Amino acid sequence: MTEFNDSHHRARKRFGQNFLVREDIIHRIVQSVNPQPGDALVEIGPGLGALTHALVDGAGALHVIEIDRDLAGKLRERCDSRLTIHETDVLKVEFPSLMEDDKRLRIVGNLPYNISTPLLLKLAHAHHCVADLHVMLQLEVVDRMIAQSGTKAFGRLSVILQSVFNVEQILSVPPDAFKPAPKVQSAVARLTPREDIPSGDMLRALEITSRIAFGNKRKTLRNNFKNTLTEAQLLELDINPSARAETLDLSAFHRLANVIVNLPSTK
Repeated sequence: MTEFNDSHHRARKRFGQNFLVREDIIHRIVQSVNPQPGDALVEIGPGLGALTHALVDGAGALHVIEIDRDLAGKLRERCDSRLTIHETDVLKVEFPSLMEDDKRLRIVGNLPYNISTPLLLKLAHAHHCVADLHVMLQLEVVDRMIAQSGTKAFGRLSVILQSVFNVEQILSVPPDAFKPAPKVQSAVARLTPREDIPSGDMLRALEITSRIAFGNKRKTLRNNFKNTLTEAQLLELDINPSARAETLDLSAFHRLANVIVNLPSTK
């Protein structure tokens, strides 16, 4: 199974399409995923099939999610019974429905940059059915995913994803690895579920907490939480009301979420 001839398919901006074409990058991504027979593999946005053939050859079967009906049609034309094709918006996919025999999903994808954040948050809520994720993203997004407390990149995405997954950048990808070449640098990140993942209610509380805390990054926590928590409550949680959100560590966000989860306004 080889990738499609891309001369007949024009990348569509509305789908955020940039097709991976550099063989060395493709090889390194597949090497990192290391698909094995029997893996429950899911590819998001197979595009021209750059990764698809190697993934399905390694695992023996593959779910692919493709919103572009022309590309989905080309996949069907191959009549490869090892592929299960889902022609739909990935944001509408219920990932638990793809599980078979209770096998957790190994998800791979060159994620459309225009939906990367909502998709990552969706996958965080679906963590119970995820074995690991290998995703290509804009480097700026990966920087936010792995950012540590006290840095400018630390924000909502850092808090939520690091509460659910162990996150690491495994590969940098230059613009010339794609056709058409994007105007930004890209990177591949690996995410594996933590052992101490918050409950569903706590995860929702963390989303609310981080949204409030980072509501205005220039303002102090006292100002951002003024309609939610008092200064005294912040002090009781060992949190400086004069601090800004990016200075808090994960444990501080979890302490805040433990209070917020019980507030009537958040239920």
